[in-house]
Amino acid sequence: MSRLEVLQNEIEQLNDEELRSLREWFAARDFDEWDRQMERDAKAGKLDRLAEQALRDHASGRSTKL
Repeated sequence: MSRLEVLQNEIEQLNDEELRSLREWFAARDFDEWDRQMERDAKAGKLDRLAEQALRDHASGRSTKL
């Protein structure tokens, strides 16, 4: 049995409260990883083009207040 299959079997045995906690933990972990990826992309300049376009759009009046 693979490690993933073992984890899946364990997860299936969780009660409702444990499953809720696991979901919250996993969502937080995903958000943290997304934040780290955004930081890496920003430092690498991968977002520069998008930022420049957004500033041009704003300067030309193509933005709205939130």
